[in-house]
Amino acid sequence: MASIEASERTTLVPRAVGDFAAGTMGGWAQVVVGHPFDTIKVRMQTQPTPPIYSGGMDCLRATVRNEGAGALYKGVTSPLAGIGFCNAVVFAANGFFLRLLQGDSREPLGIGQKTLAGGLAGGVMSFLNCPVELLKVRLQTQTSMAPVAGHKPYTGVFNCGVRTFQERGLAGLYRGLGITILRDIPSFLAYFGAYEALKSAFVYRRLGSTDGSKSNGLEQFLAGGFAGISAWLGAYPQDVIKSRVQMNYKYRSTAEATRALLQEASGNWRVLFRGFGPTIVRAFPANAATFVAYEWTIKTLGL
Repeated sequence: MASIEASERTTLVPRAVGDFAAGTMGGWAQVVVGHPFDTIKVRMQTQPTPPIYSGGMDCLRATVRNEGAGALYKGVTSPLAGIGFCNAVVFAANGFFLRLLQGDSREPLGIGQKTLAGGLAGGVMSFLNCPVELLKVRLQTQTSMAPVAGHKPYTGVFNCGVRTFQERGLAGLYRGLGITILRDIPSFLAYFGAYEALKSAFVYRRLGSTDGSKSNGLEQFLAGGFAGISAWLGAYPQDVIKSRVQMNYKYRSTAEATRALLQEASGNWRVLFRGFGPTIVRAFPANAATFVAYEWTIKTLGL
């Protein structure tokens, strides 16, 4: 993202408002590009043992064959409404922590400080991410082959949210919060840290400067894509466990869900990386789109 110390020109809106608006645009771009991949990832993560699908492509073919191509966008209303807002919050939170770390200093922030700000922003985002992803997961895993917990099928995200609240209360919507936090903090440390580091490296190679605010669209696209991959490398097992916890209420705790998952797989730790392929395939274009949309909006707003 454009560094907060990079420009003092006249702006159209306050920086915090700009971060929020640009984060929303980035979130929408991410959902449109990445949701089909995410549907395959979640179905791979939550399938029983022995597995229904032999791999990501088999899952894709079965989904389209049995339910039509539109099934790849099942549950998309929740992330469109929620991820756009959540992304806005995480980018606004990141900007807040960047300004907090900057203080009164005129010296540019280092990569370590920008990475720390990203991790703190990830902790904030967990509280918004958890209910949004819970509704998304429960809708995505609602197939004719595997009805969600034997319930009458949900008719949409609103119906899913209302019924979850009626049956489980607020705690039901925040099921899996702990594991979401354990996923999001390291994930966003890597996400913003890798983005800033790669952007600076690309600018240095081109201009001999480490000022990431001088990056162009291609550099932002590449940095965003690789940052998206980096974000998953240390957080994927937590995401698998989170999906299992949020899909099925039979587990009383995250630890119980983890033990059950490993027992089903006869102790094979690779089960914690089910759906990793589709996730990594999704990560590059979805997050490249996120940062390009974010940077374009920031530039358009004159920030």
